[in-house]
Amino acid sequence: MALTVALGAVAALGTGWQAQAQAGEKTMLVEPPAPLLPATLGKLKRVAEGEVGDGLGELDAAGLSAQEKAVLAEDGLKRFAKSDYAPEGSARAEATVTAYRFADASGAISAYDYLVKPGMHAERLGDASVASGDELLMRSGVTVVRASFRQGHEAMVALTKELIEHLPKVSGPASMAPLLPGLLPRKGFEPDSVKYALGPEGYAAMGGTLPVQAVGFDKSAEAVTAKDRDGGTLTLLLYPTPEIAGEHLRELQAEVKQEGAAEGTVMMRREGPLVAVTTGAWKPAAARAMVESVHLNSEVSFDKPLPLEFHTEMKKTYSLLETIFIFCCISALAMLVLGLFFGGGRALIRVLQGKPAATEPEFLHIDLSGRPARRLGDGDS
Repeated sequence: MALTVALGAVAALGTGWQAQAQAGEKTMLVEPPAPLLPATLGKLKRVAEGEVGDGLGELDAAGLSAQEKAVLAEDGLKRFAKSDYAPEGSARAEATVTAYRFADASGAISAYDYLVKPGMHAERLGDASVASGDELLMRSGVTVVRASFRQGHEAMVALTKELIEHLPKVSGPASMAPLLPGLLPRKGFEPDSVKYALGPEGYAAMGGTLPVQAVGFDKSAEAVTAKDRDGGTLTLLLYPTPEIAGEHLRELQAEVKQEGAAEGTVMMRREGPLVAVTTGAWKPAAARAMVESVHLNSEVSFDKPLPLEFHTEMKKTYSLLETIFIFCCISALAMLVLGLFFGGGRALIRVLQGKPAATEPEFLHIDLSGRPARRLGDGDS
């Protein structure tokens, strides 16, 4: 009887542990992501907001067209937030801010280039920014911000700087800018014409001149276009491997051959995974020189002071070498002084004793001349 009761208690206890374990497995705390936009901007308070997570179904709330949604989707849009800001106790919005967060800096740069409108002038805010009237477009890290401020330019700058401090920060590979835009020649192009694209929708919407189906965006291609002041267009394409680049170069050559003179002066050149193509109103010599001037390996030069960490390490190294040199000099001097002291002191003592200072006649020595040793008494008197 006692054994039965004990077994029953153990079974009940085991069942209770199993239930607690199952309940523990089902319990999982998920920390919500940090909000993209702050609750306040200066003296303005947020009065309306719409936000989406991983999906794009709620982008209609941001007032985007079908083309804009398609471009932002291929650029890797992850979240967006839209908020109106108004003074305390007022229903009239003084600012409307929309923030788009992307998977990496490449997607943010592509989206920013697409959203820039003609006639907007550059501002010094964030990583890149342009404005027109009360409208502002800015890129900071992996976030692109579209905003309208109705309090003047100074208020726009102040509120935007505050907003930049609040935007989520990223590090690691996601924060690295793409390589391709930096391969464009620095001179000869209109700054507003440089457009970076990650997909066919963005490339076509930003005025790409090459056949989209031959570019190879399905093979993770990247494209950047820039227009010459004379009307020519330079397109740089970067592929994951040289083999993919060679395959699509042949496709582009076939497509351009079918188009004929409609593409203008066409010059193509491949260097590893990089393909350079000129189209439009180029002179043949200028087009050839342009594609030959683009190289995948570029030289990097510093035109700004080196980081503080570099100077600190250099100072540490210099200080260590200086200490070693001083120690060696002091050690050599000490050895010289000690040698003179002991050697000179001993010589002085011998002179005071009436002995030669530099000889030791009483020292035993070994005769290595080979002559027979002289014995005492042989010829000695």
